[in-house]
Amino acid sequence: MILLKAENLRKHYGTQTVLDGVALEVQAGERIGLLGPNGSGKTTLLKILAGLEEPDGGTVNRRSDIQVGYLEQQPNFLPDRTVWQEAFAAVQHWAALGQQAVQIAHQLSQCTDPQEHRRLAAQFDQIHQLLQHHQAYHLDRNVQQVLTGLGFSKQQWEQPVGQLSGGEQSRLLLAKLLLGQHELLLLDEPSNHLDLEMTLWLEEYLLSCSSAMILVSHDRYFLDRVCTRIVELFQGKVESYPGNYSAYCRLKAERLLVQRRTYEKQQAAIAKAEEFIRRYSYGQRHAQAQDRRKKLARIQPVEPPREITGPPMSFGTPSRSGDIVLRVEGLSKGFERVLFRDLSFQILRGQRWGILGPNGSGKTTLLKCILGQLPPDSGRVELGHGVVIGYFDQHGTQLPEQEPVVDAIRPPSGQMETQERRDLLARFGITGDRALQPVRCLSGGERNRANLARLAALGANFLLLDEPTNHLDLWARQSLEKALQEFPGTVLFVSHDRYFINQVADHLIVLQPDRVRIVEGNYETYRHLAQTLWSQPSPAPKPQPSSPKLTAQPPEQKPRRKRKFPYRKLEDLEAEIFQRETRLEELYQLLATPEVYRNGQRVREVQQEIEEQKQALARLYEHWEEAVELDL
Repeated sequence: MILLKAENLRKHYGTQTVLDGVALEVQAGERIGLLGPNGSGKTTLLKILAGLEEPDGGTVNRRSDIQVGYLEQQPNFLPDRTVWQEAFAAVQHWAALGQQAVQIAHQLSQCTDPQEHRRLAAQFDQIHQLLQHHQAYHLDRNVQQVLTGLGFSKQQWEQPVGQLSGGEQSRLLLAKLLLGQHELLLLDEPSNHLDLEMTLWLEEYLLSCSSAMILVSHDRYFLDRVCTRIVELFQGKVESYPGNYSAYCRLKAERLLVQRRTYEKQQAAIAKAEEFIRRYSYGQRHAQAQDRRKKLARIQPVEPPREITGPPMSFGTPSRSGDIVLRVEGLSKGFERVLFRDLSFQILRGQRWGILGPNGSGKTTLLKCILGQLPPDSGRVELGHGVVIGYFDQHGTQLPEQEPVVDAIRPPSGQMETQERRDLLARFGITGDRALQPVRCLSGGERNRANLARLAALGANFLLLDEPTNHLDLWARQSLEKALQEFPGTVLFVSHDRYFINQVADHLIVLQPDRVRIVEGNYETYRHLAQTLWSQPSPAPKPQPSSPKLTAQPPEQKPRRKRKFPYRKLEDLEAEIFQRETRLEELYQLLATPEVYRNGQRVREVQQEIEEQKQALARLYEHWEEAVELDL
């Protein structure tokens, strides 16, 4: 069922074309990820689809009874309302409908007129079905679930909204939107202001939600987990890719390969024809040259490849530090409560450490203790020989607001010439007149990249980065990942971006409410440990007998695992797993072929078979694990 259909949408701001003939169709239950570089018009498109902005051309047709929910960026709350009251306002109409059902039930119990009784019964049934379908008989529980999932403690439920921080107000906006049970959700950066646990909860909630949705996000794990289709917005036009973010990356690469080959082949043919025309326009082969000129005029030019690239970031080659870059021993710090206690670790040259933890766990505080900006309650921090620190503040406070960008990144030594600094800014995607603008005129992404360029100008060999991916689009994040992977110095960073952590970190400091863990590995290592080793309950201590027992008791036998699947040989299971994995790869490749992705019905058939193969493989993996345990 089509919920929304946009055709030939056009939007201009002055001379800039933001949308140039965008067409988009949203089916019921679809979860669409809207991707594009910063400034490509994603928010503009969402606002047009929500009816908050008018396009300069084109149409948006919505089903007449559809409820569209749009995640606003600026809260507009009544400051005296409590968090609970504001959240409950999103379901107030269901509460009112429930009260109406109670009143009708009371009228039914007293009604003696058969005709009126039938009318009231039909009305009650209709309301009952609505309430049941929308789970509106458990409104308090629904509100509690969403508020808890988005990080609001019970103590905060009665807190006035006016006392919330900006990030907390944004989370309350998201809570209200989720509780509204709209048929179509338009979510612009829904995981902003969410820590890792909240983001994981949001993923699960959206997966269980029946609403269709279009969401803008730079969180690649989030896009992988939630989305069923990716729409790429670039240079005013959209391209659609079935599947999640990983499928998009694979299909995009394949599509680019075809586009590049086709474009280069046509360009070579055009160049060859133009050379022929130039050489023989006035000679004996003049007629042939004229014929080729006519053929050349009739050629339909192939569009160049739609390739999106990030800036070629690089931090250069700094001076060499000692082998031990940082030693932390017995570090403790707290304010109203203890953030971390007796923390000890050592970072060696060339290592890349990430700091992971929920909001308020002390990640930035730890960085400031290392920098000497905050005194620890106990313990000590020792820097190694020849260490030069470069600090990235997530708020960009190191850049003077009034100075031109090209001057704001000047290193304290002052030895870098203006052209060198402009070249450096260009490596971080700030070119032309933007490099001469005052810092205050920069967008969030530009300010972030200028701050990174400032670090490169410093020549630091130990980078301390507090949320360096804030405001960066996917392609700039990939560039930053590559730059840090190639950086010969040492890195310690804070981030909520799981994909970024996984690509960059080789060690993790995980700040938890009750303890701090040191992980040798990246995010996947951390997730594996969290799901296996750390999730196992600690064994209970064995009771010590007060006196020797007269009779020996046989050791308790561990119960043997019961069989869930029928017996099959391991080699048979492995053969079927290989067969289905091969078929799954064939199906992904099939989706990339033009004859399939242009045929909507065929795409749905292939996607359905992909889902069936995935489910079958999940059962086979479980069967294989059981066979390994019981049959060997």
